[in-house]
This record gives sequence, C-alpha cells and structure tokens, in this order.
Amino acid sequence: MEGLKEKYITLPSIKKEKKLPVVLSREEVKRLLAAPKLLKHRVLIGLLYGCGLRCFEARNITIPDIDFDRMVLHVRQGKGKKDRYVPLSAVLADWLKEYIAKENPALWLFNGRPNGRAGGDFDNRYSNRGVHWAIQQAAKQAQIIKNLSVHSLRHTFATHLLEDGLDIVSIKDLLGHSRLDATLIYLHVAQYDRTKPFSPLDTLYPVKKSNSVTFDHAASCVLSNHIRECPCCIKSGLAALLSK
Repeated sequence: MEGLKEKYITLPSIKKEKKLPVVLSREEVKRLLAAPKLLKHRVLIGLLYGCGLRCFEARNITIPDIDFDRMVLHVRQGKGKKDRYVPLSAVLADWLKEYIAKENPALWLFNGRPNGRAGGDFDNRYSNRGVHWAIQQAAKQAQIIKNLSVHSLRHTFATHLLEDGLDIVSIKDLLGHSRLDATLIYLHVAQYDRTKPFSPLDTLYPVKKSNSVTFDHAASCVLSNHIRECPCCIKSGLAALLSK
C-alpha cells in the first residue's frame, strides 16, 4: 500500500545451543603429557596446552618463531590474521630443544612425511588430521574418558590460568581473542580455590573430611574486587559490566 513501509514476513530465530567447553583437570593434563611415546607428540601437546594455540597455529610454527632467549613464542597470522606473543615455560623449552636437536627440522617445527600428502600437507607441514590423531591416541593411552578435542587443550590453558589468578584481560590477549565476550565463558568453568561451587546439602549435612572445602564468605568476592580494581579490567569495560 502506498505510504506504508514494506513489511516482510520474518521467521523466528532459532536459538543456538550454549555449551560450556570441555576442560581437563591438572592431573589429566599430566597423564596426557606422559602418554605419547614420540617426543614429537609430547611437544605438540605441550604447545597446544602450554601456549593455548589453535590447531592451525601449532602446525604453522617455524623454527625462527621460537625465541629461547626471551622465552616467548611468536604466533604468526592467527585467527583474524593477527600476530601475538605467548610465553614459553621452562619445561616446554627443554622439550623443544631436545626435539629440535633430535629431529633437526628445516623450516616447519612439525613436519609431515616428505613424499606426497601421506601424513602431511603439500608443503610438508604436519597435517590437521595428524594433529587430531596424535591427541586422540594420547587421550586413549592416558585413559581420559572426556570428549577431548584439540581445542579442548586451548580451553584448559585459559581455565587453568584463570584459576591461577591471571586477569581475564591478559588471558584474552594470550588467546588472541578480538572481543572480551569470547573470553568471559571461562569464568563459568574455572574453579577458584576459595570460592568453589558447592551444593547447599554440603552445609545442611556437613561431612567431616580432612580435605573438605570450607566456604569463606569474606573471600567470596575476591574475583569481583579484582575486576573492580584492576586497571586493565576498568579500561576494557569489564568493571562497568559487573556493576550493572
């Protein structure tokens, strides 16, 4: 009709499932790192977990990207074509030095098979399928029953750092997230030592255990106070978001 804006038939949007990521415990990570028979696979798992890398970022690592003097790894052209630096642990640095001395890789840290595509890409990088296979085999040998994927190690990296007290903005930068919203999901899975979730039945029927968790009301707002006082959190707008 003339004088009226056109109205289109709109269908209701389908809500996406919101699932929390699979995260390994520290004991499970230790078992996973101890499981591989090949040093190459142990170094691969160490990089995925210890540096929070995506699968393609681990496959793209070259020897010049590893800076043993500054103890950092240069992650080149990650998601969104962005570079970033992530710290190297002393344990992982030792594994890398041993692996490089033994395997003597020319360019790519993880090479596939030199002949054709069997086990590697056209440029002889370790294939995406090969990375997934190595993780699944290590998980099987470590008797981990969780639905583990390569990306689960990245989730575990972020969750463990949050539990260790690193601020959420720094974790965002280490992961290479462009938005803080993507990092906030780890607040739902992290287990803080002083404020671990518990059932009201635990206080209704207290069980005396030597290692039982006691709820400290004075410490229950440690994370909230940190967000309100941390300059990075204030600058990012997270403090304002919390006060709403």
